[in-house]
Amino acid sequence: MKLLRVGPKGSEKPALLDPAGVIRDLSGHLDDIAGEALSEAGLARLRALDPATLPAVPADTRIGPCVGRIGKICCVGLNYSDHAAETGAAVPGEPILFGKAVTAISGPNDAIETPRGSDALDYEIEIAIVIGKRAKNVAEADALAYVAGYAVFNDVSERTFQARRSGQWIKGKSHDSFGPLGPWLVTRDEVADVGNLAMHLDVNGERRQTGNTATMIFPIPHIVAYISQFMTLEPGDVIPTGTPPGVALGMKPPRFLQPGDVIDLAIEGLGAQRQTVLPAS
Repeated sequence: MKLLRVGPKGSEKPALLDPAGVIRDLSGHLDDIAGEALSEAGLARLRALDPATLPAVPADTRIGPCVGRIGKICCVGLNYSDHAAETGAAVPGEPILFGKAVTAISGPNDAIETPRGSDALDYEIEIAIVIGKRAKNVAEADALAYVAGYAVFNDVSERTFQARRSGQWIKGKSHDSFGPLGPWLVTRDEVADVGNLAMHLDVNGERRQTGNTATMIFPIPHIVAYISQFMTLEPGDVIPTGTPPGVALGMKPPRFLQPGDVIDLAIEGLGAQRQTVLPAS
């Protein structure tokens, strides 16, 4: 299934995308794409519905982030060796973890806000894991059973805040609008091989990033198992898994985002996003 949330910011309602590409309203069956709805039992109940019996949603309705009530965003950094190289970092021996504030989450086509004082705004296309059931100290062989599905994620970053303002990366990762998520959550059963999905990102029509999940240093089962050693993962938690090369920081000279720039990104089978960069306000 492809599950999404539609409507005004803060008032999104649950929906699904039917096989014909029509958005169908799920609000008569659940309150949100969140929590228990992401469990195996919750997803099974949604699969049992006949999409044709659900009300259609107007095609021009805003699409919000595909998961609601997110408890935490636990990101993985430098998870593609060629991206590590372009930033001048060594390939990590273990996954690098960092946090991103949940208030950064936005819809897949919402505008990106330039923070005040920003001079190094960047993009990062990533596949995000969405957790479906509570995971603590899980084995790598069992890890995918804890995954509800996957979504496109743009890990928008302010590099000066991230690297030159002291402290942890979270400063450069958490401004409002720095986490476009969606357009939909694609449930795990619909992704035949999550370890072989093509991805790309363009800025103003110019291809900047091209990659494939096959080149991850740490694959998705390892990531879920690894993180579950350090913290309990709950249904609806989001794990962005790193980005392939081509970020603005790695260009010589860097070509950071500017107001008016348009970003288009997509992952095979998971959908596409488009954002416009707004000036600081």
